[in-house]
Amino acid sequence: MPDHFADKLLQWYDSHGRHDLPWHHNRNAYRVWVSEIMLQQTQVTTVIPYFEAFMERFPDVHALAEAPVDDVLSHWSGLGYYARARNLQKAAQTVVRDFRGEFPQTQEELESLTGIGRSTAAAILAQAFGIRAAILDGNVKRVLARYHAIPGWPGQTAVLHQLWQRAEEHTPEHRVRDYTQGIMDLGAMVCTRSRPACDSCPLNEGCKAYAHGETALYPGSKPKKAKPEKTTWMVILEDDEGRILLERRPPSGIWGGLWSLPELDPAYGADELQEACEQSLGLDCGEPELIGGFRHTFSHYHLHIQPARLNVIGGANTVADRDHLKWLHRREALNLGLPAPIRSLLTEPEQAALL
Repeated sequence: MPDHFADKLLQWYDSHGRHDLPWHHNRNAYRVWVSEIMLQQTQVTTVIPYFEAFMERFPDVHALAEAPVDDVLSHWSGLGYYARARNLQKAAQTVVRDFRGEFPQTQEELESLTGIGRSTAAAILAQAFGIRAAILDGNVKRVLARYHAIPGWPGQTAVLHQLWQRAEEHTPEHRVRDYTQGIMDLGAMVCTRSRPACDSCPLNEGCKAYAHGETALYPGSKPKKAKPEKTTWMVILEDDEGRILLERRPPSGIWGGLWSLPELDPAYGADELQEACEQSLGLDCGEPELIGGFRHTFSHYHLHIQPARLNVIGGANTVADRDHLKWLHRREALNLGLPAPIRSLLTEPEQAALL
C-alpha cells in the first residue's frame, strides 16, 4: 500500500508552510547550520532577530572562526544554552582548518563537527544540499509519535529508535528540502504541544492518536524530578572610577565562558559581605546595599541570586585585570557576553527581581 504521508504533507506545505524565514534567503550550509543550532529549544520568533544580527556580524564561516570568543558570546547573550555558541565557533574553526571552509556533504563528516548531532546533520544535508536525510527535532518527534501512537518519552532509547525508523520511512526521495521544512512547520503550527489543530491537519486521516482522541498522550512526558534549589551572593563591586569588577566563568558548566559578577558563599550573612570581599578578593569595601533578589531557573536546578552593591575603598589596585577578572565601565561590560540576568542587573538592577 503506498505511503501518502509525504505527499499530503508537501501539499499542505505548499499552501500553509513557512517559505520566507531569514535562513531561506541566500541559503547555504553555513546559514542553515547556524539557524538549526539557534532553533534548538528556542522558538522561531525568538531566533529571527538573533540570527539576523549574528549574520550581520559573522556573515560566513571564516568570520565566525576568526572572531574573539567574547564577541560570539555577546551576540548569543539572551538565547541561553551558551555551550551552543562555544560549540558553534569550534565547529567553524574545524570547517576552516580541515575542510577548507566548505561544509562536508556526508552525514558522518557533519556529525564529526562539535555540537552537530544526527538530526542537525540531516537538516544541513536536506536544507542546504537537497540530499535525502531524515530529521528528528522536537516538532518532528511530536508529529510522528502522534501519527503512529508511539508510547513513551522520546528521551528513552527504545522510543527514540522507533521514531527514527518512522522518520526514515516517511522521508521522500524528492523535494526533501520542502519536506523537512514542512514537517517542522506542521509540528510548530498545527501539531502543537497543547491544543493541536487536528481538524486542519493534512495527516489526520491516518493519525492514530487523533482517531482515538488521545493526542494529549503523545509523545510521553519526561519523568519529573524536583529541581534542587541553590543560593548565591552576587556582588556588584564598583571602584571610585565607576568601574565594575567582572569575572569570566569557567569554560564548561552553567554560563560557561561568559562574564558574570563575582559570587560569594551563601553561608555569609549580609553583615559579613565586607569581610568576604576582603578574604576572597583582597578588596576593602564599604557597607553593602542589598538589591532585590530573584530566582533564575536552569535546566537542572533553580538558583536564588541575592545581589549586593559595594563600593571599593581606595581604588581597585589590589585586584588587577587578569584573564578571568576585568574592571570595566558598565557600557564596556554590556558589550561582552553576559548572562541575561547579569545584563539586567547592570542595566536596571531594580528590575532584576522581575526576571
